[in-house]
Amino acid sequence: MKKFKILSVLIAVIALLLSCSPKEKKSIESANYQVIPLPSEIVTSEGNPFVLSSSVKIVFPEGNEKMQRNADFLAEFLNISTGIKPDITSTAPDKNAIILGIGLQNPNKEAYEIAVGENSITITGASEAAVFYGIQTLRKSVLAGTKHVVFQPVTIKDEPRFSYRGMMLDVARHFQSVDFVKKYIDILALHNINRFHWHLTDDQGWRIEIKAYPKLTVIGSQRKQTVVGRNTGEYDGKSHGGFYTQEEIKDIVKYAQDRYITIIPEIDLPGHMLAALAAYPELGCTGGPYEVADSWGVFDDVLCPGKEETFTFLESVLSEVIELFPSEYIHIGGDECPKVRWEECPDCQTRIKELNLKDKEGHKAEHYLQSYVTARIEKFL
Repeated sequence: MKKFKILSVLIAVIALLLSCSPKEKKSIESANYQVIPLPSEIVTSEGNPFVLSSSVKIVFPEGNEKMQRNADFLAEFLNISTGIKPDITSTAPDKNAIILGIGLQNPNKEAYEIAVGENSITITGASEAAVFYGIQTLRKSVLAGTKHVVFQPVTIKDEPRFSYRGMMLDVARHFQSVDFVKKYIDILALHNINRFHWHLTDDQGWRIEIKAYPKLTVIGSQRKQTVVGRNTGEYDGKSHGGFYTQEEIKDIVKYAQDRYITIIPEIDLPGHMLAALAAYPELGCTGGPYEVADSWGVFDDVLCPGKEETFTFLESVLSEVIELFPSEYIHIGGDECPKVRWEECPDCQTRIKELNLKDKEGHKAEHYLQSYVTARIEKFL
């Protein structure tokens, strides 16, 4: 009889376990604060967790548009991850609130703190950008697709070790859509990256509209085919092209700014300019004809610094770039500029004589001619 009772209980327990689906057993998830990048300090404590529910409110300082935008971002993130649609308000309730605030006393303006208690989560930063980074940490602690999540009591303190945290995207070799670029920016923001180096021009394509030189995009943005792999000699036989209008550029810049990311545009010069030369061959030493590159490599044909119209071109292009990008910096590349054409170019040799450039210290006069180009453009910028 005793054995029968034990067996009956065992069967009942097994039946109960089998009746619970995996979803039900994992329906409540605890936020995981071990995220990338890992915060500087994570101190957990005892106590009841903060339970994220449909009645949660996100609180931001009244009248602060950037903080309201931060609140909107957080609400969107929570909705995507959990399906919850939080209310956004400037009036803090007694409980069930995520409170955003600035005023953290820290010399690092990107520092933030997160405090999780039973009734609220507070994210306080030394600036609006810092609060945004705190939101990213909170966001990453929640597994996407989690319907019910709890936040264990914790105090998180974090600040970046590096003020410049950047990533580069090369759209010159392979053009990417506006939507792709925005998704890329979203990924940067998720990881607290604050600089986006945008490589917009190269031998294989010119990707930014310049109104003073329309052929840069009419001709320079298109190549007839693309090498398969790394200079295999095999080509795909498909034309490749695309560029961003100035209105699209403005839209992307604003999109990045809203996420506290500065876009640094790159116009590579005086080398890596075959796409520009294909559009305006008079800017080269030989006068062309030139074609937009369809393979990898370092090409001998570069801008001619012996011609004054080359600098007129560069200053006009950069003037339009400056108007589009509020960045403190404009990247001008400067790498891989062969001097073969300059050595044979009468205009370049005349410029070298005018500047009294000489071979010295293991470098040829043509190397110093490139230094002249860089210094002149630097002064213009």
